[in-house]
Amino acid sequence: MQNPPNPVQRVTALHPLIRAHADAAEAERRLPVPVAQAFAAERLYRIGAPESCGGESANPATQIRTIEAASIADGSAGWNLMIGIETFGLIAPAFARCGELIADPNVVLCSSTAAVGRADAVPGGYRVNGRWAFVSGCHNSAVFGATVRLYRNGEPIAGTANVYAMLERPHWQILDTWHVAGLCGSGSHDVVVEDAFVTEARIVAPIGGFTNDSPLLRFPLGARLAYNKVAVALGIARHALDAFVDLAENKVPRFTSQTLRMRPSAQRAIAAAEVRVRGSRALLFESVEEIWQQVVDQARVPRKTLALFQAACSDAVSGCAEAVDGVAEAAGTTANAKGHPLERVARDVRVVRQHATVAIHHMEDAGRVLLGLPAEGLMLRSLSS
Repeated sequence: MQNPPNPVQRVTALHPLIRAHADAAEAERRLPVPVAQAFAAERLYRIGAPESCGGESANPATQIRTIEAASIADGSAGWNLMIGIETFGLIAPAFARCGELIADPNVVLCSSTAAVGRADAVPGGYRVNGRWAFVSGCHNSAVFGATVRLYRNGEPIAGTANVYAMLERPHWQILDTWHVAGLCGSGSHDVVVEDAFVTEARIVAPIGGFTNDSPLLRFPLGARLAYNKVAVALGIARHALDAFVDLAENKVPRFTSQTLRMRPSAQRAIAAAEVRVRGSRALLFESVEEIWQQVVDQARVPRKTLALFQAACSDAVSGCAEAVDGVAEAAGTTANAKGHPLERVARDVRVVRQHATVAIHHMEDAGRVLLGLPAEGLMLRSLSS
């Protein structure tokens, strides 16, 4: 008997569908419904969650390969899948009292940590208000996890941290705010909640605020948030390099009689780009597998290992952007033409590079840790000596 297709095989089989809807995603500034439904039907959004809450318990390397494969077909689709995997994997394990919200395998979750709303205690639950930015994939989601602070009688409830208030549609609204140049199809619009009632059972513990014996939930949070973004960049870069090779084989630049691939500048560009992307990818997998083994063995992951991993992630995303820029420059004016793959991927990959979890400024903080100094930045400051 053949083994069922793994997540990478399942998402690769969807490439024709993803590519067929990529232009619509770009124009509509959201992931088209058929693609989102296909991801859900193949249970791809849930691969990064423990089996105990309806997931597939896919290890980090498999998650990376799956997101990368989707992003090769279209960066925005890959971003949507990445956010869905991340959200379900990190929040769903806390649904002990509200499991009915995710019982249907086609339910997609969305969330945002870009703002903190307010949940005021009332009889039987809370009244939730707030506005959250960057809620990728919100149009295709049935449940929104609103990051909130709990209040009672107008004051924050002592001893409580930020939590999630889980709201079903139509108790939250989407504002049309995602007007951007890159990753247009990610649909990362704002979400607003106005005086919505949430029962006590639908107040969910924050990421890391619940107990679960799955090694996936012991994997260091900062590292997990970073590697998922790198996966998108790797897929976008692979799309760009393949598109450049196709172009170079057929394009005859103006005022020449030979194809682009005969130019030394094109040869140098593709060689440098391949080495940069493949080298970054190899280091990412080597590092993530090292950390994963330590997590499985329940060993402490050294702080310098995590710092080096953050540096590898930030450098990989920057390297992918550099590789795309290099082949786009070698492609000449073709890379400026609307509708050509190189034009879109050049815009898309820059957005990944700007994300807070993999921005290049984390390199300095990683260096501080490697030199024995305390971390100061968002991704590493929780590390102890």
